[in-house]
Amino acid sequence: MNEVIYEAIEAIRTMIVKNKQYLTDLDSPIGDSDHGINMARGFDAVMLKLENSNDPDIASVLKKIGLALISSVGGASGPLYGTAFLRAAVPAQGKTDFNAVLVKDMLSAAIQGIKDRGKASQGEKTMIDALEPAYEAFSSGCDNGGTLLECFELASKAALEGVEFTKKIIATKGRASYLGNRSIGHQDPGATSSYLMLKALTDFCSKKEGEANDGRNCNCIAQQESC
Repeated sequence: MNEVIYEAIEAIRTMIVKNKQYLTDLDSPIGDSDHGINMARGFDAVMLKLENSNDPDIASVLKKIGLALISSVGGASGPLYGTAFLRAAVPAQGKTDFNAVLVKDMLSAAIQGIKDRGKASQGEKTMIDALEPAYEAFSSGCDNGGTLLECFELASKAALEGVEFTKKIIATKGRASYLGNRSIGHQDPGATSSYLMLKALTDFCSKKEGEANDGRNCNCIAQQESC
């Protein structure tokens, strides 16, 4: 299995588990009070699924992640995040190294998968409110020659702003939509978990770049082109 993707997914799992209670607390007033619990269970299942994998193909690993999330995460989050990883596998087919251009294409495919599955668009108080601005920021950074780390930094900042935006709008999708105007003032849990995943990848890339600068690791994770 590709070592970098395993470490990256472990970074995501660690971030989600660390924030399990926080995500669940956010979900309590507008959802089923289980988003953090479900997400943590899902990424625990992902790591078990990948534990004995030796496949170097990024797409193959992403498919395993997607299927594990669909089968283990309850509610809407499992199918949505699972579909995201399955769709991200398409542009990654045959790839064994990451670069900013590839990740840009993966993000685009993942977000489209979520939109197709959830029938959501920006402004409806969902994870799309974090992910679409994140993609736009990542894409801009990539088109301007930014490293993968620089692109992720831009994406994380935009995603966090998207999370803050969800506090100001009415939920029109999912269980939160039942609250109507009372959903205003509440932060969307799905948008938050999306941000946390991007933040985990940003921190991971920063760590890898630091190791590369120390001469301890190939820096292909941080560059536009693969090593």
